[in-house]
Amino acid sequence: MKKVAIIGGGFSGLSAACYLAKKGVKVTIFEKNNTVGGRNRRFTENGYTFEMGPSWYWMPEVFDNFFSDFNFKRKDLYYLTKLNPSFSIVYNKDEKLGIPSEESELIDLFEKIEKGAGKQFQKFMNDAQYKYNTSMNGLIQKPGKHIFEYATLEVIKSVFRLNLLSDFKSFVRKHFKNEKLTSLMDFPVLFLGSAPEDTPALYSLMNYAGLMLGTWYPENGMYTIIESMEKVAKSLNVDVITDAEVQKINTNTNRVESIKVNGEEHRFDAVIAAGDYHHMETLLPQKFRNYTEDYWDKRVLAPSSLLFFLGVNKKIEKIDHHTLFFDESLDQHAKEIYHDPKWPSKPLFYVCNPSKTDKSLAPENHENLFLLMPLAPGIDDTEELREKYFNIIIERLENFIGDSIKDSIDYKRSYCIKDFKEDYHSYKGNAYGLANTLKQTGFMKPKLRNKKLKNLVYAGQLTVPGPGMPPAIISGKLAADEIFVTLNKN
Repeated sequence: MKKVAIIGGGFSGLSAACYLAKKGVKVTIFEKNNTVGGRNRRFTENGYTFEMGPSWYWMPEVFDNFFSDFNFKRKDLYYLTKLNPSFSIVYNKDEKLGIPSEESELIDLFEKIEKGAGKQFQKFMNDAQYKYNTSMNGLIQKPGKHIFEYATLEVIKSVFRLNLLSDFKSFVRKHFKNEKLTSLMDFPVLFLGSAPEDTPALYSLMNYAGLMLGTWYPENGMYTIIESMEKVAKSLNVDVITDAEVQKINTNTNRVESIKVNGEEHRFDAVIAAGDYHHMETLLPQKFRNYTEDYWDKRVLAPSSLLFFLGVNKKIEKIDHHTLFFDESLDQHAKEIYHDPKWPSKPLFYVCNPSKTDKSLAPENHENLFLLMPLAPGIDDTEELREKYFNIIIERLENFIGDSIKDSIDYKRSYCIKDFKEDYHSYKGNAYGLANTLKQTGFMKPKLRNKKLKNLVYAGQLTVPGPGMPPAIISGKLAADEIFVTLNKN
């Protein structure tokens, strides 16, 4: 039986492990942290259960399809609740807009805010649905080896309709003029990858995913997804080893021979590096790396984040499960992430209140809050700066709800650039991988295959198809397919 090591037990690592094990390969996952999950971990303190990573459950069919591939039914593993409102946006202390989950209500909402916007919304979403279906059924499933992968008849026929050469910001503003609507449509690309003006209009598919397919919540929290994937992996006899730091990838001519884990050598027929791509390369001798430090330094990274996990000993009625604070300039904050990297002058931020939906995450009559402020990667991260921005965020949050929160906090933990680096070896402390710019889309992303070592493949958010839970699951499948081809040649 062929043996494959997978470095990293996040979404892509677990996915790759399952697809390889299904084909009869003996798979071992090595995860540096004390649980699998990668960025999607959790911890408990003072009766609270805090989710550390992704909080938006979009593209539900990707998860369903993954479990179905292994004869599991997602509904037997965890139950999904469709959120309504899907999320809310705060524009000022007196105005909060709830985004309904039903199409007819969305059309009415857009029309109410801007005359004619209801019809424009339908037009926009028809276009976005086409992009979503074309991408999910073709483009996103490609391993990104070269441009000719994308030269299918369907893609060639639809190249202009996919708007690859138009920017997202201009595309949105062709349909809507009202700032409330444009900021609503802009938010997925800002929080999930790049500045709207630098993002291809192709990514309006994310608006379709979020607004039309719905925002969901898995019973007992996002970590339930990881637990379910781990259950699938173990049913396929995948070995999962935690607290296992991979320190070196040993090579011989054109192959990986072994990996060094916690000081011990382990031999495998092939390796999938599903950790941070840049860090995985540093485990190799320089001559076997795909990319130089200069290459990585010139990549446009998605944001890092300043996070706060708060336990509050009272209920907060005005904060929904997902609430976006757009009470400052989106353009200014985006500029200070992507074009003039610095701590933001007037930040936007996001509040997740999962205990609104799931009472198990906090003690009775308490609230579990997760605060996120997008931040430029690679800048200074100090306790003083964290506390400064905590006070800025809390003051605006309190101003909106009309009540004190600070005096009711009975648990608080911050998480920022230094922590992303320490826990995940994240390049420059990024939280979301590479920004979704045109030059970093599809075959122009870092390659799945190592160009010099035939039995080493990469997976995760810094390679194809990109950042996010569903793309990471797909990345793991693509990496497994590539390694299986290699194993069959040997």
